[in-house]
Amino acid sequence: MARGWTARLFVAVNLSRRQFNDRGLSRMIQQILEDVGLHPQYLELEITESMSMDVQIASDALNQLKKLGVRVAMDDFGTGYSSLGYLKDFPIDKMKIDQSFIKGLKHRQVNAAIVNTMIAMANNLNLLVVAEGVETEEELQVLRECGCRFVQGYFFSPPVEAKRVEEMLHLVAVK
Repeated sequence: MARGWTARLFVAVNLSRRQFNDRGLSRMIQQILEDVGLHPQYLELEITESMSMDVQIASDALNQLKKLGVRVAMDDFGTGYSSLGYLKDFPIDKMKIDQSFIKGLKHRQVNAAIVNTMIAMANNLNLLVVAEGVETEEELQVLRECGCRFVQGYFFSPPVEAKRVEEMLHLVAVK
């Protein structure tokens, strides 16, 4: 990315447990933002519930990141052990519902009930919600009925190389 690059889209980056536990993470993120000229509000850092087993350390790290102005997403939500506590204790902006709840959504009532509850809870907490792993029109339809506005998955596109993403965005911008 060229210096001075301004984004109109979010750049989401998954943090590893090692990166998240690094006491210099906030300083490193700030330096990277300055180096590439990306405004902090366009950076979204994704963490998983399992990264944040020590609530106090995780809370401190997340608060430092939030002071920079970056967004924080809880990835793979629902697969950890203290999910609700994390939503209460951590300064997060987005909850990403794990794909294990999305698979077979149309035919598995329990999954639909869980997803519907997650979406309602996130809405009540003023969190954005993303459903991960959407592969079929049926799954997309159930998610729409549950009020989920943001989804990702193979239904829209398999993973693509960075150059292809640039081409795809250019095509959208031209239209």
